[in-house]
Amino acid sequence: MTSPHPTPVHVRRASASDLDDAAPLFDAYRTFYGAPSDLAGARAFLAERLTRDESVILLASVTPTPAARTQDTVGFAQLYPSFSSVSLAPIVILNDLFVAPSARRLGVAGHLIDAAIAHARRTGAVRLELSTQHTNERALRLYRAKGFVADTEFLHLSLPIER
Repeated sequence: MTSPHPTPVHVRRASASDLDDAAPLFDAYRTFYGAPSDLAGARAFLAERLTRDESVILLASVTPTPAARTQDTVGFAQLYPSFSSVSLAPIVILNDLFVAPSARRLGVAGHLIDAAIAHARRTGAVRLELSTQHTNERALRLYRAKGFVADTEFLHLSLPIER
């Protein structure tokens, strides 16, 4: 059932001062994909990305009730810069996107994707890329609705590197 009053979603770019809000969401994202929970490791990873300016982290917040004076951070997306040699231009990789289960179906993921698209445009990227599991039908429906299409020209392969 849809709420008669849509929940306003606010998306902002994270800074190092947002790590306490971002790290639990990033840890939950990792466990969603089968990694063991490691909140300290998640926090350190994000801190390093932000300190080195290696990624852009977007945080989505909602106001839990109309009378609330604070917002709850309920979603995040992490974007990595890359480049297309053929296009001679930057691209942006939407590597991570997660919405807390309590905030799903409020439009949070759509707002994060819109913010990622806006960031890609601002940076002059020629495309925004992402990958997700073949079985993640809910996410695939949203991505397709936002205009993402499957790459039929190139096959993307991956080689695990032992550490």
